[in-house]
Amino acid sequence: MHVLIVDDEELIRNVIKEYLLLENFDVSEASNGLEAIQKVKEQDYDIIIMDIMMPKMDGYTACREIKKIKDIPFLMLSARGEEYDKLIGFDLGIDDYVTKPFSPKELVARLKAIVRRQNKNSQIYEVAGIKLDDLAHEVSIDNKLVELTPKEYELLKYFLENINIALSRESILSNVWGYDFYGDDRTIDTHIKTLRKHLGPYKNLLITVRGRGYKFENKK
Repeated sequence: MHVLIVDDEELIRNVIKEYLLLENFDVSEASNGLEAIQKVKEQDYDIIIMDIMMPKMDGYTACREIKKIKDIPFLMLSARGEEYDKLIGFDLGIDDYVTKPFSPKELVARLKAIVRRQNKNSQIYEVAGIKLDDLAHEVSIDNKLVELTPKEYELLKYFLENINIALSRESILSNVWGYDFYGDDRTIDTHIKTLRKHLGPYKNLLITVRGRGYKFENKK
């Protein structure tokens, strides 16, 4: 997943980039709207994080021009949180709007939500004898349906969406429980334990990564 960060403040780009790299995104940068347009002409991106107030070309104008070239999801950043500014962005077809100062964890969670919506057609996940059908909201193990709690279901789905990627507890909490969750990461450990029981002969595919979190392995 390749993200283009467009902001004239290098410090902000660096902070966002650091968090995205921790989540295994590929990241490119641009310091203004004109540079962003040129990069989009040269390369494909899965999503763009775009600041609004920038020199040479503002984010709104850059967004409008980019959408004439390619249909790319946008998450807009702005120090201005007035409703009018947000409405301008949504009229341009942006997918979300985050006001500065912002939580990097919240920004990443919102970005991932956009990506999931864009990939909504990829709704069947199969690994070994495990199948998750998101259209039917069903999970089967060796062709036998298993009953999962809503959180177990979302947890399994998140792992299958990120197969073979080591996921931190923070990332799991943010994406499964939501970035505003105020519990502790022992909640994850409890759900992992019960999820493994449901996975039966495939429980060993869900492994603990020491000092990191968890990973769902496809051992093919």
